[in-house]
Amino acid sequence: MSPVAITLLVILLVLVAVIVGLYFLGKKAQKKQAEQQELMNANRQTVSMLIIDKKRMKIRESGLPQMVIDQTPKLMRGSKLPIVKAKVGPQILSLISDEKVFDSIPVKKEVKAVVSGIYILEVKGLHGKKAESAPAKKKGFFKRAAEKIQEKGSAKPLK
Repeated sequence: MSPVAITLLVILLVLVAVIVGLYFLGKKAQKKQAEQQELMNANRQTVSMLIIDKKRMKIRESGLPQMVIDQTPKLMRGSKLPIVKAKVGPQILSLISDEKVFDSIPVKKEVKAVVSGIYILEVKGLHGKKAESAPAKKKGFFKRAAEKIQEKGSAKPLK
């Protein structure tokens, strides 16, 4: 065999090994996530709270308990989390919100939220005035260009 063929064969074997390894790691991570989700659903409770503030901030700046900060993986400590400061009863707490729920949480309003520990899973009831829908995000350059191309393409008849 030529040296080029041997090199390509070795590269192919390494790629196959990496893909198989990632497959099994993905299955393991998925199983672990399902167990955690099951635990969170078992410990969920509905709480009435007044939302004071919400921000995306690093875990060190969030005001969460030191025990929570110590338990987070080192890679995760640099990333920003959706943090909600809320008054639950007489206490003011810092809570972590689910990404899907974070945008729908109104600021300076009282809500009924489903909480598991310090994690907000969903927001159920809103008291007072209905929250205004957030203004639409600005579209990026590529999205605007793609829409223009689609408009132009659909406006011309096909021959």
